[in-house]
Amino acid sequence: MSTESDIRAFLSSRRARITPRQAGLPAYGGNRRVPGLRREEVALLAGVSIDYYVRLERGHLAGASEEVLDAVANALQLDDAERAHLYDLARAAAKRPARRGRRPRGPLPESVLRVLRSMTDSPAFIRNGRLDILATNRLGRALYSPLHDDEGRRPVNIARFQFLDPAGRDFFPDWEESVNTTVSLLRTEAGRAPGDSELTGLIGELVTRSDTFRTAWAKHDVRLHHTGRKAFRHPVVGELLLDFDAMELPAQPGLTLTAYSAAPHTADHDKLQLLAAWSAPWDSASAPAGRSAP
Repeated sequence: MSTESDIRAFLSSRRARITPRQAGLPAYGGNRRVPGLRREEVALLAGVSIDYYVRLERGHLAGASEEVLDAVANALQLDDAERAHLYDLARAAAKRPARRGRRPRGPLPESVLRVLRSMTDSPAFIRNGRLDILATNRLGRALYSPLHDDEGRRPVNIARFQFLDPAGRDFFPDWEESVNTTVSLLRTEAGRAPGDSELTGLIGELVTRSDTFRTAWAKHDVRLHHTGRKAFRHPVVGELLLDFDAMELPAQPGLTLTAYSAAPHTADHDKLQLLAAWSAPWDSASAPAGRSAP
């Protein structure tokens, strides 16, 4: 899809989910032809003319000021992720650089890999915005071992495994939540990096080959994914529910280090210890510890 199409779909989908009551407006008439707010109601809430808002929703964000974008975001009650996505779409429409700056290329720095390897009690990995796993520590490799079964496919990609590998649905037992998270992360990255041909290729592959992905992609949902809990069904230790923290690497724009943990003296913590014991015989070279950045 073009940037203009993405803008139209995003703004109209956000408008459709808000009722006049939620926006603090009187609901005139009982027979509304559209779900949610009308364009003129958004224009009223944002303090712009109807013609101007219609132009924005048709995809013409390139000339919109920060004040106008903020007003539209407030009118549509966008959360932090959606607000950032709106700004990304405006940058893409104006052909301005992405907000994360120049992305690194080449091997990951050895200092970053040392930090990753030093995290011996927590599964951890580094990914890019396309959800390619670029490096793992040993316990991270053990946790995500089903993704590494196909050694001929590099880089390992979480979304490709989830939607195209038959084992994906079993590995992610909280399927609906996991699908929404993955698709929302890719939609967020598509706004940040509209010129990423590899991302475009991945999305095209998933849209073509997965009905589940195609349906979720059409919702235009975006998400910030910094902390929370994630469920796994591991072939060796069974079901785990782990806390995660995802930290962007300031010196490596576009890359994120994600680490999992479980509270001590819990069943999930015991399973992590079992996973560590299972993976202990692995030589450190068996983990993909030095992939290249995107």
